[in-house]
Amino acid sequence: MRQLGSWLARAGVGFVRACVVAAISMLVPALWAAAVALGIWWGAGNPWSWVAPVVLVCGGTLPLSRPVCRMVRFLVTKWTATVIPAGYREAGPVTRMSTGYWWNGFSYERTRRDALLDQKWRVRWRDPANWRDLRFTAIAPLTAGVVASLPPAGVAVAVLGLGQPESAARVVGVLGLVVAFASAPYAWRCVEPVAVRFLRPSPAMALADRVDELTAQRADATVAQAAEIRRIERDLHDGAQARLVGLGLSLATAEKLMETDPDQARTLMREARAGATASLTELRELVQGINPPVLNDRGLVDAVRALALDSPLETAVSADLQLRLDPPIESALYFAIAELLTNAVKHARATLARISITQDDTGIVIDVEDDGRGGVGVRADGGLAGLRRRLAVFDGTLEITSPAGGPTRVRMMVPCES
Repeated sequence: MRQLGSWLARAGVGFVRACVVAAISMLVPALWAAAVALGIWWGAGNPWSWVAPVVLVCGGTLPLSRPVCRMVRFLVTKWTATVIPAGYREAGPVTRMSTGYWWNGFSYERTRRDALLDQKWRVRWRDPANWRDLRFTAIAPLTAGVVASLPPAGVAVAVLGLGQPESAARVVGVLGLVVAFASAPYAWRCVEPVAVRFLRPSPAMALADRVDELTAQRADATVAQAAEIRRIERDLHDGAQARLVGLGLSLATAEKLMETDPDQARTLMREARAGATASLTELRELVQGINPPVLNDRGLVDAVRALALDSPLETAVSADLQLRLDPPIESALYFAIAELLTNAVKHARATLARISITQDDTGIVIDVEDDGRGGVGVRADGGLAGLRRRLAVFDGTLEITSPAGGPTRVRMMVPCES
């Protein structure tokens, strides 16, 4: 009895999904059929009987193709957890020039609205994904659409057949009902392989997206490097350099006072020694800010444990990492963890943090969790977006789960060879 109930539940869910797939797949052919019916209804003597259907087919197919493909991707992801990248071209930024005109990457416009509108249509019409979507709308009805139509067609045959008094019609109706229930759990599944085969980005589109991604990463790396150089220069100028200049003046003054005022000279010497100690401390902190010595000597795990000891949070570190990573990757992950701990103290008001560093078949996985108030969002110009861009240089990812009230969990994944 339980197996029968499970089968009926699967058949019911499959029937609904099959109807949805059939309706979406047949949407564009339904437009074509409506255009042909309109031409027939107007009659052969009407000059619009062939012009209007052509205009309707050409003007309606392209606007419908992209929504149909987006809907198919959404359903495949929701039902099977198979993610199909869209591969559509993204519009670039619109910039206002010193002349007052707006540049959208293609032309200059007088207003920002005109620039965005012009950019939208240029990007849309020049996108090679349009041909891919049109191809799918032509193939889907003949593949996934036909198979998904079996359950609703079987139900329709059953309703028509069982409503007739003839025994042959009733037999056909029963057969239609059997076909509907037997195919319902499986008929909709044909949409997944068809969508994966025909909706994924072509190699040329994937290569273009990768080039754009690498260009953006190069720009981000250049900006980050320039900002780091400016920070080092500023720290040296305002800190150690100023102290060393003061140290030189103190020593010159003490040299002049050695014979006339030895006590004052000794006081200046003591101040100079204290200044030298402070300068050495500042230089050490500056070097640690560039790359901590423990990170260079002992690796990421020991550096993170040392960082946890210095953190005001009660931080637990668990690690299962058996290899040393490349220095740039270790540095990026170390400073990412350090920034996350700083954010937990400064913004989330957390008291406890947990750091997990593990290695699986794909790469390094780091989880940083705190018991703060949560509600963390990623702004385009914020620190978390900067962390995401920094990890993207190594094909890494950063995922954030932070419901209101906490806790906040950040997962960083960087691929590497085992």
